[in-house]
Amino acid sequence: MGEVLLKVKNLSKIYQMGEVKVEALKDASFEIAEGEFIVILGPSGSGKSTLLNIIGGMDTPSDGEVYFREQRLQEMKDSELTLYRREKVGFVFQFYNLLPNLTARENVELVTDISIDPLDVLEVLEMVGLKERAEHFPSQMSGGEQQRVAIARAIAKNPHLLLCDEPTGALDNTTGRIVLKVLKYINTNLGKTVVIITHNSAIARMANTVINLSSGRIVSIRDNERPIDPERIEW
Repeated sequence: MGEVLLKVKNLSKIYQMGEVKVEALKDASFEIAEGEFIVILGPSGSGKSTLLNIIGGMDTPSDGEVYFREQRLQEMKDSELTLYRREKVGFVFQFYNLLPNLTARENVELVTDISIDPLDVLEVLEMVGLKERAEHFPSQMSGGEQQRVAIARAIAKNPHLLLCDEPTGALDNTTGRIVLKVLKYINTNLGKTVVIITHNSAIARMANTVINLSSGRIVSIRDNERPIDPERIEW
């Protein structure tokens, strides 16, 4: 693995819900190296999405620090955070968020038009196995195909870090494995750092490192000496 790409130090997040304070994250600390494949594992309500939103620059912590390389996110101006999200981070969500009136190619082109060093759109669609579907609309595609278009869109802007929020959550086992194979290909062949958050413990078997969350706290961080091929994952 490469140098440290992302450092999370004593991170906490408290939401004020009326008179009630909800601690979504409590004193979380870890590091992610360049080129790693990370799974952040935990049940619903464990703080996974809150953590992902903070390291992706979409939310701010109540306490603690996040560093991208040597740059502290909390010191960035709004314009700098916008550039961080646009240039450094790719996002993949459980629901694909494709524009229905645009083709697969056009959905991916949306990000390349505002990127400083984008990848070729058709080459990226070929990576995810959808070059032949480039001119199809989302309504003409299966859920798994739409998710692969969403991955292509995230990776086409050539980010350093790919953050995936339950990317197989809406998919069956067979289709989910196809999506996981694409994410592993991007990690291995493009050298991108991939972080998946999931409640599905089976997916953790393909990670280099597994971070377990429970009730907003990190309960364990373990290295996986023998990550398995996504093809062998069952759930």
